[in-house]
Amino acid sequence: MTHRLVTCTHARHAQAIVDIFNDAIVTSTALYDYQPRPLTSMAPWFANKDKGGFPVIGIENEAGTLLAFGSYGTFRAYPAYKYTVEHSVYVHKDHRGKGLGQAVMRALIDAARAQELHAMVGAIDAANTGSIALHERLGFKPVGTLPQVGFKFGRWLDLAFYQLLLATPANPVDG
Repeated sequence: MTHRLVTCTHARHAQAIVDIFNDAIVTSTALYDYQPRPLTSMAPWFANKDKGGFPVIGIENEAGTLLAFGSYGTFRAYPAYKYTVEHSVYVHKDHRGKGLGQAVMRALIDAARAQELHAMVGAIDAANTGSIALHERLGFKPVGTLPQVGFKFGRWLDLAFYQLLLATPANPVDG
C-alpha cells in the first residue's frame, strides 16, 4: 500500500482530523481533553495554523484517506520564544505501528528547519511509551517532567517534555 505526504486543509481533512482527535480524547491520555471536539472546532484550529504559518502535514493512502497528521504551533506567546514551537502528531488507531508517525515527524522537522526555527518541543503523557520511543528515535531528548499536572480517567498524569534542537536559524535576532 502506498502512502503520500500531503498538506492538510480544512475542506479536505477537517472531518478526518477531528475523528482522530476524538478517538485520542475518549480512549487515551494523548490529549488532556475530556470531551470530544465538534467538527466546528476545526475552522478556528486551521485558521490559527494559517495565521501562524504553521504546517499541518498528513499521510494519506492511495484512496485519499487520512491515516496520520501532525502540526506545530506557538510554544509560548512571548516574542523571545519565536524560534521554538510545540508539535503534536496523531495516527489513526487502525494504522499505528507502521512508521506513519515517524514519517509525519520527519516532515515536521524538515518544515521547522525550512522556517528557520531552532527548538521543537513535544509535551507527551509520561506513560505514552510509544510516543516517547518515537521521539527518542528521532533525536529528541527528555528535558523535564511535570508530575501530576493532568487528571484524567480517575488518575493523575505526568507530562514529559521532549526537545529537539535544530541548527537553524543561521543568524537569530532579537526583536
